[in-house]
Amino acid sequence: MTDGSTGGPAAALPGPRKGRAVNEELRGMAVAAVLHGGQTAAAAARRFGLGDRTLRRWVKQFHEQGHVRPGRQGGSASRIEPERGRILRILAARPELSMAGVRDALAAEGVALHETTVQRFLKRHGLDRKTRLAARQRARGRGRK
Repeated sequence: MTDGSTGGPAAALPGPRKGRAVNEELRGMAVAAVLHGGQTAAAAARRFGLGDRTLRRWVKQFHEQGHVRPGRQGGSASRIEPERGRILRILAARPELSMAGVRDALAAEGVALHETTVQRFLKRHGLDRKTRLAARQRARGRGRK
């Protein structure tokens, strides 16, 4: 029974999962099939389980940059990170502030952020509410038994 593939060891390779970077080895084999193997981009793309436009983009990248390494995927610059100094100053002056309190203090200074954004920032920097509450209790002597 045949599956309609063109044969060869690469024909058995499953295609990459959508939305994921394809490793450099597979990219290199696919680009080499086009540049040195005499295959068309469409034929090589079918052989490796790729999109032909993707493979054409990799061939173009190889010609322009000399490599086929994947670039960074996703992500964006954080809107809150540039406000780190301001947040630390606010918390130093008023350590009892809740997440909403920090958000409101930032809003009073002209920085509009969602409470969840503030919460993630504080947690990422080890300043989440529970940590700050425990530190205040220890400083006051309440945390000791």
